[in-house]
Amino acid sequence: MKLKKIMLGRIKSKRLQREKARQIMQHLTEKLLDGWNPWIEAVSPTEYTLWDDVVLKYEQWLAKMAKENGYRMETVASYMSYMKVLKDWIADKNVHYIYQFDRRVVGKFLDYVFVERNNTLQTRNNYLAWIKTFAKYLVQRSYVPKNPTEGFQMVMRSARFKNRDTIDERNLQRLKEYLEKNNRHYLLATYILYYTFLRPREMSLLKIEDINIKKQLILVHGDNAKNHADAAVTLPKKILLLMVELGVFNSPGSYYLFSNDFKPGAEYRSEKSFRDYWLHHVRRDLKFPERYKFYSLKDTGITNMLRQHVDTVSVRDQARHSSIDITNIYVPHDMKRANATLKDYDGDF
Repeated sequence: MKLKKIMLGRIKSKRLQREKARQIMQHLTEKLLDGWNPWIEAVSPTEYTLWDDVVLKYEQWLAKMAKENGYRMETVASYMSYMKVLKDWIADKNVHYIYQFDRRVVGKFLDYVFVERNNTLQTRNNYLAWIKTFAKYLVQRSYVPKNPTEGFQMVMRSARFKNRDTIDERNLQRLKEYLEKNNRHYLLATYILYYTFLRPREMSLLKIEDINIKKQLILVHGDNAKNHADAAVTLPKKILLLMVELGVFNSPGSYYLFSNDFKPGAEYRSEKSFRDYWLHHVRRDLKFPERYKFYSLKDTGITNMLRQHVDTVSVRDQARHSSIDITNIYVPHDMKRANATLKDYDGDF
């Protein structure tokens, strides 16, 4: 505790002195209730910056990073989405100044994400990874005296298997019928994932000019690919016909194939839009289990292609796997057979 004197001797009237003192006490009480700390303001004024002001500056910084290619666009979209959830949650938590964003607040927010929002462990880890980058931003600019995420660790699942399942034939048909009726442009997105195995990020960056109708190819630019290598994948006639029906090729070649409402357009939409529509519409309306994810369509497509006896090399090339061994992971268990040559083998031992 420190003593702070506010001298009112310049006011001659005792009545006016008492009135001024009452006003000062009321004003200080209101500021203290809002989280004001006069000693922080005096020693480290940046820590006394309003929470809303810091958030606005952080969002402006993210936008600039995206513009200068410091962050990928989908990374910025994810960070902005995480920040929106944090802002909504923190609105009624009596956090008015940035120094109040401490370990206690971080811990409560992670519990909110994991328990109250009923998200997966992976989602909780994703939020923590983002908060660590946000905390680093705050520390580097002296908004907080120390990193509020210190001591928080990623929590890993005990199992090492993928947290998604392939989709069975009956539910694939239900999905097709649902999208035929409700959103044929999103149906096109599911077809591309199922038949061409493009990753959602590659799909979000795909432009109409990247589609070669004559050769039935989709060109994937190395800047957009996971392995940073240019590639071409085969475009089945089924997908091409749907594109024609939807009038895709009536749009300029510079348009993204999946813009607003998954229709061709000039505005970029991140890969998150595919997952969001799946979560809030497809999974909800079709009562799909949690392990049926948008990306499950790629696993399902590869598995079913192998089940239809398409040769492994062709599947490997379409999926752009680095080796046959990776493709063989998708071979269904009921297709695996004993080697006929070894069945009656009898060695010297």
